[in-house]
Amino acid sequence: MHADTDLQFPDLHDAARRLRSANLADLFARDPDRAGALAFEWNAWHVDISKERLDAPALAQLLQHAAQANLGHWIAALFAGEKLNLSEQRPALHPALRAPDADSVIVDGVDVMTEIRATRGRMAAFAAAMRDRRRLGAAGVALARVVNIGIGGSDLGPRLCCDALAEAGEMAADSPEVAFVSNLDPEHLGRTLARCDAATTLFLVTSKTFTTQETLANARGAREWLARGLGPRRDPAAHFVAVTNNVAAARAFGIRDEDIFPMAEGVGGRYSLWSAVGLSIAVRLGWARFVQLLEGAHAMDLHFRHEPFARNLPVVLGLVAYWNARWLGHSQRLVVPYAQALARLPAYLQQLQLESNGKSVTRDGAPLRTASAAAVWGGVGTDSQHAFFQWLHQGTHEVPVEFIVPVRACHPLGDQQRMLVANALAQAQALLVGRHDDALRAELAPKGYAGTRLEAAIAARRCPGNRASTTILLPQLDARSLGALLALYEHRTFVEAILYGVNPYDQWGVELGKTLAGPVAAALAGDVRAVDGADASTRMLIERARALAADDS
Repeated sequence: MHADTDLQFPDLHDAARRLRSANLADLFARDPDRAGALAFEWNAWHVDISKERLDAPALAQLLQHAAQANLGHWIAALFAGEKLNLSEQRPALHPALRAPDADSVIVDGVDVMTEIRATRGRMAAFAAAMRDRRRLGAAGVALARVVNIGIGGSDLGPRLCCDALAEAGEMAADSPEVAFVSNLDPEHLGRTLARCDAATTLFLVTSKTFTTQETLANARGAREWLARGLGPRRDPAAHFVAVTNNVAAARAFGIRDEDIFPMAEGVGGRYSLWSAVGLSIAVRLGWARFVQLLEGAHAMDLHFRHEPFARNLPVVLGLVAYWNARWLGHSQRLVVPYAQALARLPAYLQQLQLESNGKSVTRDGAPLRTASAAAVWGGVGTDSQHAFFQWLHQGTHEVPVEFIVPVRACHPLGDQQRMLVANALAQAQALLVGRHDDALRAELAPKGYAGTRLEAAIAARRCPGNRASTTILLPQLDARSLGALLALYEHRTFVEAILYGVNPYDQWGVELGKTLAGPVAAALAGDVRAVDGADASTRMLIERARALAADDS
């Protein structure tokens, strides 16, 4: 904890000290209405925070803290298109990307919705042409497969949506295949291309700046592969589409103007799946499904923008995350979706939340005097129960868990969905209540355990419980609910940023490694002087890597 800054907020400091040592089961015993008082409803969603290390008075103090942080002003500024990204003097336009066509968002005297509407029209036309097999390649054959080349926000969001909704049955049987290549490792591109036919493959190169090292290296590799597959007399231009803010660089790569889709300067990569970055989603799932995704996100936008804080899901969940990390000292947060379709959600949320709020300075440039956002990781249930849940139940760390549970299956099979939901609810219950000595003794003694053998068996099986969680129940997973879920996490990330006082829309920490990679690459190629100023460990690793590469050749 940070005692010097805690004293600025004595009510929260006292509440944290009181609840840090509280037993969650005792909180339920003392307050019969706790489960209802700490549950929230929206569009048939049910969000339960009653198993968090929180009570109604502490939540009221957090809500007051949010008001004192001027959260209402910041929310209004976000939706008004004001330049919240102070270090780059840009607005954050992702809410505008899913706004209805009739809306207006003015930035520097220009209605940005004009370009958004035009881009939507082009996206719809392109998706229809691909799905109707009207887009032809250089050989005069219809293009039937798309390879999206991008990394970070140009990969994680579109890949998540394509995987989630395809697995949920939101896809026609004859939809074009869509693959995703992100890693600079040549195996990623090579294994993908091994399943492709040059005559029928289209590459969607997604890069806001069109300078991203990994993306351009893979795009060049794809172009070389196409040249070999198509032959020297066929122009590969028909096989490339770009989504970028750097039109000139895309042209220089050889992509035709009519195949370049704009990405607004005010749209950060991790917030970009709603833009032309979502072209792969529209191709894979159809334009109608993409619109439903936008509609779900817009519904959450309206909820966030207009609902009072005390019933506002992004605000409440953002306050819970801030409370756990800042006031209770939890440096990690786990997200466990009980839906195979959402298996990629934890990775998506890692980028969204950690690239946004993994900061050590405030938006004004002053050092951050408190712990910043918690690390986010997780996995899909029930697989996770056979992996890290042992650590959750019997390890020495309390790590708050978020369970995301679609209740109805898109394609029911026997009683499997009921069993799946039961597992999710039971795990949250187990984290709360644990498994204690008296119950274990009553269970084991009739089985012949006694004396030191009984005590050892109890010790091995004991689960302390008293571990926090949140549960989000959705009616089912479809395009609208997925859009709303992703927008919920975007906005709660924004809420946390305002409470910490950081800028969630820049990511300067990403740039350092990229900058240093250039001299290291030059040294690996033989110019060892490129790293003369590097530390001894880095120079030694370069030398050893060069030797290993030479041995392999």
